[in-house]
Amino acid sequence: MRWIIGVIINSVLFVALSGFFTSFHVDGFMTALLASFILAILNMLIRPILLLLTLPINIFTLGLFTFVINALMLELTTFFMGASFQFDSFGTALIIAAIMAFANMIINSVLWSKKEA
Repeated sequence: MRWIIGVIINSVLFVALSGFFTSFHVDGFMTALLASFILAILNMLIRPILLLLTLPINIFTLGLFTFVINALMLELTTFFMGASFQFDSFGTALIIAAIMAFANMIINSVLWSKKEA
């Protein structure tokens, strides 16, 4: 259930961010939902391998290289999606990856925090 909610949140973020950035294009919500699903699959299969291979660089940059890995995952998603979901440059993908990481951190802390009353 948590995974499905994460996919839906990412698709809403894709649609919202495509409205803010002219260099990021998403055709519609269903395209964003499919792209979010593909991104989730890539994050489960390929991202751990990339993080392991780039561990020295990630340690050297104090974890900031993770944003580059996230941007690479977004670019790989555009490869599978085609023209309906694309970035004009890698810099845009890097900015979108950083914003999505920050937004997901805030959303997850609100949704999954334990309420103590």
